[in-house]
Amino acid sequence: MIYLLPNLETERLTFRLLKETDFEEWLPLFAYPEVGTFLSMDKNFNQQQRCEKWFDKALTRYKEQTGGMNVLIHKETGKMIGQAGLLVQDIGDTKQLEVGYSILPEYWQQGYASEAARFIKNTGFKNGFDREFGNALISVIHKDNIGSQKVALNNQMTAYKPYPAEKDFIIYRQTREEWEKEKMK
Repeated sequence: MIYLLPNLETERLTFRLLKETDFEEWLPLFAYPEVGTFLSMDKNFNQQQRCEKWFDKALTRYKEQTGGMNVLIHKETGKMIGQAGLLVQDIGDTKQLEVGYSILPEYWQQGYASEAARFIKNTGFKNGFDREFGNALISVIHKDNIGSQKVALNNQMTAYKPYPAEKDFIIYRQTREEWEKEKMK
């Protein structure tokens, strides 16, 4: 399963694949309607439907081998705190590789998204995954999702351009050349 990162770890987190049995633990993310908006979901979906949509998409990515989200487990507590991963995205007429991340609400603003996103980005570049995608990695973020924008900026990505199909999303990006310069600092 290319672009998946099971069994890897950061200082505070371990990665594993998503399982259907994770549904109830992941459901609290969708208690916030804006999360559905930030993830480009139908505004009429309720909490349960948003979570079902997430799982359907995530498990389909695994089957199609287009990357996917990895469950983030807090090493100290053993609890799921979020999901993050590399996602193959169709953007306009090109395929791009996205650094994606979502954190459960009780763990917001504790640096977990930045820690996971930085690790995923570095892993993507170190393994040369970016080479098939224009030597760059991206994050697609809703214009009102200030928290995720801050994570992208902390991850040395810069606002690159609006998402072609939807004016409410911005593509943040870092090229391999920028990443290599960053490593030299």
